[in-house]
Amino acid sequence: MPLIESQPDALANVYARSLLELADDAGGSDTIESILGQLEDILDMARSDRRFGEFLASKVLSSANRDKSLRQIFTGRCDDLVLRFLLVLNQKGRLGHIVAIVAAFDALVQERFGRIEVDIITAGPVDIAEINSIKARLSEILGKDVVVHPYTDESILGGIKFRIGDQLVDASLASRLRRMRDRLHTTGGAELRARAQQILDHAGD
Repeated sequence: MPLIESQPDALANVYARSLLELADDAGGSDTIESILGQLEDILDMARSDRRFGEFLASKVLSSANRDKSLRQIFTGRCDDLVLRFLLVLNQKGRLGHIVAIVAAFDALVQERFGRIEVDIITAGPVDIAEINSIKARLSEILGKDVVVHPYTDESILGGIKFRIGDQLVDASLASRLRRMRDRLHTTGGAELRARAQQILDHAGD
């Protein structure tokens, strides 16, 4: 079975806070940043390599056998704290939930450093100058150092969407069209026709 892609829950936050405290004790801010980067690399590997993802999430593989394999894979290739954390998750049967746990840890790290991560979703690629302009504006509005992650999604037609944590702020053309459609369903076409008639009446003035 693949890794469980889910939002952080209460238990994920417990593991994340414990890891943050351990990383802080081990070396402070630099170690915290390093641990986050290594965990994100492990997630990237699990998502790109189906067999590795299934290895982490498998309920068939015994904890003891997976423990041995984890040591063989990661000893000397990641921070000892990261390996020990993976082993604890394995022993507790939570390794398949590592996505939510890392997401919770990431949120704690961003909060710790006064940062906030924002996904910027547009219909097509946006140049770096515009990204920086959006980033500066968001930083001003949110009062935090914004870390932006640009994505493209042709289905949004135009405009822009922002995902801040688990909140989606939709300023896309598709969203505006849906709102217009909803208003028409609610108020009927009479209001629209009346407005059009007003425009036409004044057109000859």
